[in-house]
Amino acid sequence: MTAVPLAEELLLLAYDDETGKASMPRISLDLGMAAAVLIELALAGRIAYADGALTVVNPTPTGEPVTDDVLARMAADTPHSPSSWVQRLRHGLRDKILGDLCDQGVVRDVDETELGFIHVHRYPVVDRSVEADTRGRLAEALTGAAPDERTAALATLVAVLRMESALGVGGEAADDARRRLDEIATGAGFSGQVSLDDSVVRPSVGLVVAALGRAVEAALGPRR
Repeated sequence: MTAVPLAEELLLLAYDDETGKASMPRISLDLGMAAAVLIELALAGRIAYADGALTVVNPTPTGEPVTDDVLARMAADTPHSPSSWVQRLRHGLRDKILGDLCDQGVVRDVDETELGFIHVHRYPVVDRSVEADTRGRLAEALTGAAPDERTAALATLVAVLRMESALGVGGEAADDARRRLDEIATGAGFSGQVSLDDSVVRPSVGLVVAALGRAVEAALGPRR
């Protein structure tokens, strides 16, 4: 895998660059992390959605440790619904991904103590280039440019997690952003089955993204 994992992109959007604090509820972010890793596996042609369940179609590791841990766990289990998988996987993923970002020098771990004994961690950004690329792709998609599958998947997660404010838009622009994100989430940018090479056809990523979007929305409850 050469692209920056979706879970890392989503995490960088969700944390304030300066304060290093999450700008959204932790449970929402944890559900998003689980969905992002599952979508990563779909993009890599490792899982598919059929008959209401996510199924491993290729157990070959991708080369990305967090993603491969999830793939191995899924391969060793029976197929489960998207809702079941996001709940099973959401615990601990955020800490692993934050650890990877720290190891890469993208963010730093600021360990502070409150009330003399409570440890609170902040993750301010050190290398802004990864997030700059992420925001640039989303900005192009919001202006109407056709997104590639990875960007469309990320935009869908931003939409279902209600993260419009993380994109730095307000007022009427925020309303326009929400409408465009919802439009992308309905299927724009997903090409269905595509060839990975001369002999392998990858299952539709769009089906996985849509199923996971519904699962996360159901877990978060009605919009307020």
